Amino acid sequence: MSKKWQIKVPGSTANLGPGFDSIGLGLSLYLTLDVTLQDEWEFMHIGDNVPSDTTVDTHLIYTIAQQVAQQYNTTLPPCKVEMTSELPLARGIGSSAAAIVGAIELANILGDLKLSQQDKLNISSQIEGHPDNATASVLGGLTISSMDEAGIVDTLHIQEMDAAFVVFIPNIELKTAASRGVLPEHLKRSYAVRASANANMLAASLIAKDYERIGRYMEADLFHEPFRANLIPAYKEIREAAKKAGAYGTALSGAGPTLISMIPLALSEQFTSSMQQQFPEHQVVVTTASPSGSTVTAY
Repeated sequence: MSKKWQIKVPGSTANLGPGFDSIGLGLSLYLTLDVTLQDEWEFMHIGDNVPSDTTVDTHLIYTIAQQVAQQYNTTLPPCKVEMTSELPLARGIGSSAAAIVGAIELANILGDLKLSQQDKLNISSQIEGHPDNATASVLGGLTISSMDEAGIVDTLHIQEMDAAFVVFIPNIELKTAASRGVLPEHLKRSYAVRASANANMLAASLIAKDYERIGRYMEADLFHEPFRANLIPAYKEIREAAKKAGAYGTALSGAGPTLISMIPLALSEQFTSSMQQQFPEHQVVVTTASPSGSTVTAY
């Protein structure tokens, strides 16, 4: 058994508009865990975007890894985990899902669990409560998923997207629970039919890689964005400016407060520069779909 590993997990965006709780996209922004066996558990946080007020016993990665180990009736040997992240916390780009997937990978290697990809999809989605971010972090690329009542995930996976993605990250946090609190408990049938049709068209356009249509339906959500828009800094202004600058479409990234635009690859530099000038209070970052999902490298 090796004594050192590196676990690398892509962050993600969820929904892309009306693909509520079911569509995810892995982003080339990563959580990295450098793991070394030692006599006791230790977590070392390096750089920004990592929690500052946690102990070993309350650390999300530790608690999830122990939960998975208990599920498989095994004990994990202690280790040091050095954690770095390109994913700001509570901004809607999958920091918690990446941590959960990283914890499952940690339990898998330390406990020699021999988990399959399907196992990782099921466990991570069950913990998250829905399969959008989790499946994208496990597999990378684009995922369109459902999870049944038994917690079994079914996923269509598209590895490559011929587009770039620009995230607009404001300097505020927005917890998913707070963002879910503004959603209505019930929708009228006619409204739900229109919302479902838009979601179906988004999924079909993504599979067909019809980018003009993808952009149109990214901006046609009726499930959550109309209710969350007032929580999001410069929501309307960013959508309008991005469209004028050549974006296919712009949507909330997950529950927000980050927004994400899909743009032609050739526009990446020009678009990002223009948006950063127009929205200096946001961090504007260009990225692409992650070429792979979570990876483990032994040393």
